[in-house]
Amino acid sequence: MSVIIILIAISMLISGSFLISFFWNVRNGQYDDLDSPANRILFDQHKTKNESK
Repeated sequence: MSVIIILIAISMLISGSFLISFFWNVRNGQYDDLDSPANRILFDQHKTKNESK
């Protein structure tokens, strides 16, 4: 029975650390824009010599 209590305590510590790291990353803006980097490769932003004239 004491093993179950230890396992529950360890799992709560691990899940709490993941929750804290998630909120830390959200506050620092890591998850702000998920669509632009994936779509950026589809649009050509570099102009050749013929297009600039």
